[in-house]
Amino acid sequence: MATTADEVWQLLGELIQAQKETERQLKEQREEVDHRFQEEREEADRRFQEQREETDRWFREQREETDRQIKELRQQSQKTDRQIRELGKQIGGLGQKFGSFTEGLALPSMETILREKFGMEVVTPSVRVSKQGKHIELDVMAYANGDVKTAIVVEVKSHARSESIGQLINHLQCFREFFPEHQDKKLYGILAAVDLSNAVKEEVLKAGLYTARIRDEIFELDTPATFQPRVW
Repeated sequence: MATTADEVWQLLGELIQAQKETERQLKEQREEVDHRFQEEREEADRRFQEQREETDRWFREQREETDRQIKELRQQSQKTDRQIRELGKQIGGLGQKFGSFTEGLALPSMETILREKFGMEVVTPSVRVSKQGKHIELDVMAYANGDVKTAIVVEVKSHARSESIGQLINHLQCFREFFPEHQDKKLYGILAAVDLSNAVKEEVLKAGLYTARIRDEIFELDTPATFQPRVW
């Protein structure tokens, strides 16, 4: 069957129309794909932003929590330091009170010992003397004139230690410098303590000093009968 020119032009027109329709469909599909891609990218950006904000929020909360804990620790440390300082003051005050208690407890029984055993005429607690910028403080000082001609220095400690011996010896060595009126007297030392270990007691006796301990709230001389005291 022969094809006329009109039929050819008609067919060509249909082909052109079909091509346009195909191009239109391709354009619509491309636009749809672009639109979907844009939406997905925006959604991905939105999720990323949310995750970033969530991460930033988490880090911010952690930092704030850490700062809070550090602040609490600093406050607790300051509180602990304050408590330690207060406790130190209390302990220091307690030591002073206990020392005063010990000396007060020792005096009546120590006075009896000094008068009855050593023949002391004068017994004086808490003697403080200052001369030419120097100072001495004795827990108990006793002396007697006449035939006895003796002076005794008593060092009272709640807990006697080796340094307690050195302190008493220093007082004995300086005694006549502060009390020249007793130059002609024999001078002895007594270390009286609530707590006196055997080791420290041996040191005391070796130094030529008398020892006394507390028993039933009374101080008693605790020196062997064969003990020879040192005269200072």
